Amino acid sequence: MSIRLGFSIPINVFGPGLCIAHRGTIVVNKGARVGENCRIHACTNIGSGRDNIFLAPKIGNGVYIGPGAKIFGSVEIADNIAIGANSVVNRSFYERGISIAGVPAKKISNKGSNGMVIAATKTVSVPVSQETIERTGVAE
Repeated sequence: MSIRLGFSIPINVFGPGLCIAHRGTIVVNKGARVGENCRIHACTNIGSGRDNIFLAPKIGNGVYIGPGAKIFGSVEIADNIAIGANSVVNRSFYERGISIAGVPAKKISNKGSNGMVIAATKTVSVPVSQETIERTGVAE
């Protein structure tokens, strides 16, 4: 399936809730680690530095990776960061909830990935009415 869709994503790299926006080339190094609820677009590459294939990026939760973005080397990306299209990320960004873009990438705003990533792994607590409890015979 990955050959047909253009993905090269090893197992156990992404956390739960990965969203691949559409098919296209996505290449990810086996040493990379990406948190939960990440959204990634086509033509992206998450790779190692040239000296060691295991020095790959560590990317936080809720990160948006725009089309054509390249993230490589032993870098860390904090939670809720938005990475702009065609950006080249070759250094770490520790500030949460910011937007980065450019070649090389730099901070461009404080907006972050809010509203761009769907939190697929969050559970929602729904209150149960007293009527429902009485109908099912559940008593405290």
